[in-house]
Amino acid sequence: MSEVTSPVRVAVVQFDPQVGIEHREENLRRSLELAQEALDGGANLIVLPELSSTGYFFNNRQDAFAHAEPVPDGPSVQAWMDFARQHQVYLVAGLTERDGARLFNTGVLLGPDGFIGKYRKAHLWNLEKLWFTPGDLGFPVFDTPIGRIGLLICWDIWFPEVPRILSQQGADIICSLNNWVWTPPPLFDEAGKCMASYLTMTAAHVNNVFIAAASRIGEERGARYLGCSLIAGTNGWPIGAVASADQEEILLADIDLTSARSAPIWNDLNDLHRDRRADLYDQMLGYTHHPCLPR
Repeated sequence: MSEVTSPVRVAVVQFDPQVGIEHREENLRRSLELAQEALDGGANLIVLPELSSTGYFFNNRQDAFAHAEPVPDGPSVQAWMDFARQHQVYLVAGLTERDGARLFNTGVLLGPDGFIGKYRKAHLWNLEKLWFTPGDLGFPVFDTPIGRIGLLICWDIWFPEVPRILSQQGADIICSLNNWVWTPPPLFDEAGKCMASYLTMTAAHVNNVFIAAASRIGEERGARYLGCSLIAGTNGWPIGAVASADQEEILLADIDLTSARSAPIWNDLNDLHRDRRADLYDQMLGYTHHPCLPR
């Protein structure tokens, strides 16, 4: 067995943050309680859902603006940052970001030394388009002592360019922050999995990358959320269970994070990354390489 070079215990946290100014303090408190539970379970990379501190279904843009805060100086990011520093772990979480008059659906990456970086959701779902500005930061991958970490948010996973660009920039793991919503049936198959779970598994499989997908549960203002959080291995299959559709849960997985850089070759002649026809489509699609990767 090869030596483990970057052992990481990943946790995805599934819970029910509620929209409404009156719920912000409780949302943040509960996110920290669950992060502590994940920490007690040995996790050193913890992923919370999309919009963890605010809930999702705003009434209008003014309502969304009232829930928003600057990054990284707002109270939610500061509290999550203090947690990451105190416990020497990495934490990913979602919130409503205010930047001047613009609002973004944002994910932040925090670590033992504080704020590492942020990602702004590129693909907006439904009514989000009425209050959020589409992300303008591209698809950054952040170098950390445990490995290279990329972020995406919910609807992004329906666009295969996003995980592909992150993997081509050298991501060892993609942290996927979600509020997967209840959509018209069929919603689940006979195995109990939803389409979002399969898309996550497929993205991990075709890119040979770990994906830690944290979703939410519950109902708010008539909207319903379907859980189904999971941690997918580089072969696409879930590591352990896929979470339920309606229960608060924490999933844990032990992985060698940087093993994504040498994920198994399928046979003696084929390898997913090596077989890409970059000469035909990279220029057209605009993929770029992480500076650490050979060209």
